[in-house]
Amino acid sequence: MNQKGRKRVGLIVPSTNTVMEPDLYRHLPSEVTIHTARMMLRGGVTIEAEERMLDEYLPKAAQEISTLRPHLVVFGCTSAGALRGPSHEKEMLQGLSGTTGAPVISIMGAVEAQLRRLGARSVAVLTPYSAEVNETIRRSLEALGFQVVHIRGMDVPEAFRIADIAADQIVEYAREQMKGVEADCLFISCANLRALEAIGPIQKALGMPVVTSIQAVLEEVRKALDLQAPALAH
Repeated sequence: MNQKGRKRVGLIVPSTNTVMEPDLYRHLPSEVTIHTARMMLRGGVTIEAEERMLDEYLPKAAQEISTLRPHLVVFGCTSAGALRGPSHEKEMLQGLSGTTGAPVISIMGAVEAQLRRLGARSVAVLTPYSAEVNETIRRSLEALGFQVVHIRGMDVPEAFRIADIAADQIVEYAREQMKGVEADCLFISCANLRALEAIGPIQKALGMPVVTSIQAVLEEVRKALDLQAPALAH
């Protein structure tokens, strides 16, 4: 297949992310190619580190992505998208679109779309983050009109190590943390967490729909590029 038949997706992720790019390649058809630019993130997922990542390193990543003439751009960091709220993220995405010359999907926007399609009003949230970062996720979801009835985080100290958490550990964590919790949907946050592999077992264990960061993006990428591949089941 020559380049004219391919759909180029520009992916912008924190430098520590080792999960999202392989997951997108595994679950998107072969005519879609993923081209990644990285924003420097040192140490843990903290508000200070993510503010620096957005202010200093996102502009450079966007400029790099623009040179490959993408058909679509994905901003691949859930917590950074939620950091300053939905209004700021909307402005950020408009700026990214202007720089890259392509429409832009964010994880938080994709999650919002999935929750609305499911008709979810009350949402439980599990993350690998600290309580401080979890509050930014809560505030962002609530600003979008969802009721966050429960939120818990693993408090993983180093961003790179989030990818070390196996799918079966995520399933067990969900079983433990969701005992007695009633919600329309469970959202598992973070694009460096192997939650995509855990969706089926968690849905079976909890009896409720599960949305994850990467799963939501996959659905929105398929929609944006008019791909015929089947959607991941809820």
